Amino acid sequence: MGKCQICGEKAVTISENLGVCVKCIRGKPERAFEITGNVHAKSRAVFGLASEPPKDAGGLPCGVCANDCVISAGNSGFCGLVRNVGGRLVRFGGSTERGILEWYYDGLPTNCVSWWFCPGCTGRGYPKYAYKPEAEHGYSNLAVFYGAYSYDCLFCQNWHYRKLSAKQKPVVSAEALAAKTDDKHVSCVCFFGGDPSPQMPHSLEVSRIVTEKARAEKRIFRICWETNGNMNAKLGEKAAEYALESGGNIKFDLKAFSEKLNVALCGVSNNSTLANFKTIGERLHKQRVELPLLSASTLLVPGYIDAEEVEDIAKFISEIDPNIPYTLLAFYPRYVMNDLPTTSRKQASECQKVAEKHLKNTRIGNIHLLS
Repeated sequence: MGKCQICGEKAVTISENLGVCVKCIRGKPERAFEITGNVHAKSRAVFGLASEPPKDAGGLPCGVCANDCVISAGNSGFCGLVRNVGGRLVRFGGSTERGILEWYYDGLPTNCVSWWFCPGCTGRGYPKYAYKPEAEHGYSNLAVFYGAYSYDCLFCQNWHYRKLSAKQKPVVSAEALAAKTDDKHVSCVCFFGGDPSPQMPHSLEVSRIVTEKARAEKRIFRICWETNGNMNAKLGEKAAEYALESGGNIKFDLKAFSEKLNVALCGVSNNSTLANFKTIGERLHKQRVELPLLSASTLLVPGYIDAEEVEDIAKFISEIDPNIPYTLLAFYPRYVMNDLPTTSRKQASECQKVAEKHLKNTRIGNIHLLS
C-alpha cells in the first residue's frame, strides 16, 4: 500500500515509488512535479541520461523529436543519442547510418496492439494490402525495437530500451536493416521500442528503401509505426504517408490526455503528441476509409489512468473521427511503478464503457493480465 507525500492518502493504487496520488497531480501540480521530477532524475541517472530535455543558452537545436532539445558543448540530448561535441551535433544514433536498435522476425499473425484490424493478422484490405483474405500464416513482420525514447514513462513496459541508449549499440544502418525485408515472406515492418521518435530519420530512410523495392517488384509491403507521437511534426506526417500508401498503420500510444498527468508520469508534455495525432487524423486518415491508417492505445495504469482520463482521450479522438480504433491495454507492474497491481477487470470495463460513448471501435487488450 502506497502513501501520497502531499495529502497523506494511502491506497494500493498509489505508487509509493512515485510518491504522489492522481488527485494531487491534478490539483496540486507544482508540488507533485517537484516529487515526480526527482523520481525521473534519479531513475534516468542510472543510465547516464539527462534529467529533462535541455534548453541550454547558446546551445545547438536538435529538432528530430518534439522535445526540441537545445544542447550546449559537452552535453547530450534527452534521448542520450545526440551530443554537442566541440560546437557540432554528433548523432550516435538516429542517423541513416546509425540506428540504435534490435530487430527480429515475428511470425504472422502477431500479438501487436493493432492485430484486430491489421491486414497481416486479419486479411483486411485484401487483395490490395494483404496476401490472403485471412491471417497471413507463413509470412513474417520485421519487428524493429528502437533503443531510445522521447518520453520517460515511469511505468514503462519495455524499460530495457534504456540499456541500448546508454551503450549506444547495437548499431544497424538503414540500408542494412532494409535488406532484412528482401525475403519475400516478410510482408511488413513495424517500428516501435523504446520509440521511433528520436530516430525518425533512420526509420524514414528504411521506409524509403523498402517502398521503392516494393514498387519495383510489385509487391505488398506494409509499413507501421507504434509511437508516443512526440516527434517532429513534418517527420511524423511523412511516416504517416508511408503507412497510408503501403497499407500500414501508425498507432499513437496516448499515455494521458491531461498534460499534468503526462508530465508527472512521462516526464514531458504531451501537447505535441496530441497535435500530431490531430494533424495526421484530419489530413490523412480519411483518405483510406477501407482500412484504418491511424489508431490509438492507452495503458490503464491503476490509480492514475482512470475512466476520467480515458473519456477525455476518447472525446479527443472522436472529434477527429469516431471510427478511429482505440485499444485499452492492461498494465503489468514494471520499472519504477512496479509496486502497483495489474489492471482490474472492473477498471478495464469502466474505461471501455466511457470510451464507447464516443468511439465506434474499441477493444481491451492483454486481457490475460486483468485481475
